[in-house]
Amino acid sequence: MFYTWNKYRCAYEVHNPTHSTAEGIPLLLIHPIGVGLSRQFWQRFCREWYQQGHRNPIYNPDLLGCGESDMPHVAYTPENWADQLQQFLQTVVQKPVKVVVQGALLPVAIELVQKEPNLISGLVLAGPPAWAVITKESPSLQKKLIWNILDSPFGNAFYRYARREKFLRDFSTRQLFDSAADVDAEWLNTLRAGAENIASRHAVFSFLAGFWRKDYSSAIASIKQPTLVVVGETASSISQAGKQETPDERLADYLAYLPQGSGIKIPGRNVLPYESTAEFVRALAK
Repeated sequence: MFYTWNKYRCAYEVHNPTHSTAEGIPLLLIHPIGVGLSRQFWQRFCREWYQQGHRNPIYNPDLLGCGESDMPHVAYTPENWADQLQQFLQTVVQKPVKVVVQGALLPVAIELVQKEPNLISGLVLAGPPAWAVITKESPSLQKKLIWNILDSPFGNAFYRYARREKFLRDFSTRQLFDSAADVDAEWLNTLRAGAENIASRHAVFSFLAGFWRKDYSSAIASIKQPTLVVVGETASSISQAGKQETPDERLADYLAYLPQGSGIKIPGRNVLPYESTAEFVRALAK
């Protein structure tokens, strides 16, 4: 299904339990950004949610530049994606949701809850970034410089290299998953299919340039909605700034700032809804 935001066509799916009536507060899923990533990241979670007997409707949109949404050649920011999701809430969902956001797309959820607090009744932060990362501003000049380097023939060639199966497997094993065995064919095939359109590189390059990097500590402290922080027992950080932080420290830092925060550690590393799906669903269901 599709809706229009800012003249762009944006894709989404609505999931409902099979052979039963949907009930409960809807979930709004925010997928991560990376080579080949889109709303397809959440398919395993959606299946497990209903297999465990829950009936909440699930709204699963593609962010602009990803999946089946339009892919304009622009530098994307969390504010852009939050504006897109605000319109999605206002025109498609039209009722309060619980937002479930993966990893470093947390800034999009923060911007969204500031723009549309009345349509968000709670948040779930799945494997959020290290505290040192989410509270550190990157210089604007640095962001623009990285974007200009990537938005070039060099970047085009790099993206074609990065979407090869070997690169995707090695990166996933090294940075995302706790166990190399969990980097399975479903994961790799989904990424390769998602990266087939070379225009998907613009969203990835926007992320790599760090347009999402600023100090969000005061914004996090202003979130009034109940917020669950789910951290992997072997959580790590790609950024140098967060490499020394332990999972317990990450959890404690977020809970120290969130007015209505609660937290839990579950098995897994950095992509908990995919690598530890059953445990992640149980954590949310509570």
